[in-house]
Amino acid sequence: MPLALDTSAITHGIQLAVAPVFLLTAVSGMIGVVAGRLARIIDRARVVEERARRDPDSSEQAVQELLTLRRRGYLANAAIALLTACAFFIGITIILLFLGETAGLQASRMAVAGFLLGVGSFLLALTCFMTETVLATRLFNFHLLLELEKTKKSTQA
Repeated sequence: MPLALDTSAITHGIQLAVAPVFLLTAVSGMIGVVAGRLARIIDRARVVEERARRDPDSSEQAVQELLTLRRRGYLANAAIALLTACAFFIGITIILLFLGETAGLQASRMAVAGFLLGVGSFLLALTCFMTETVLATRLFNFHLLLELEKTKKSTQA
């Protein structure tokens, strides 16, 4: 079956496929952000492990931090996997939209399903990302700040 190469149909197909491409741009940016966070998690885990080896007295604190870092790493990996799945589904959507417009392929339901799966994957990845950042902020130890506040309160009294 030869494909009819109607220029207007091709142009319209490209126009339909452009909207999901913007989502692909967002996905690629998010993958970069999450991969950067994963790299920092790994680097921090190496520092904490080395500190625990050198100072056995801090091993309990190190173990707790390593457990949190491991959870954060799992969440970052899950976010990357979901973002990759999102990109795949959006890519499939783009192909189906283009083929539906240019080749007359009746795949509108599959295109809608692909787009919804992609958006769903993106939302789940954002949930993993948010959870990872919440866990990261729990690690903040403001010991110096707390000591300064105590000193300030004791000098005022």
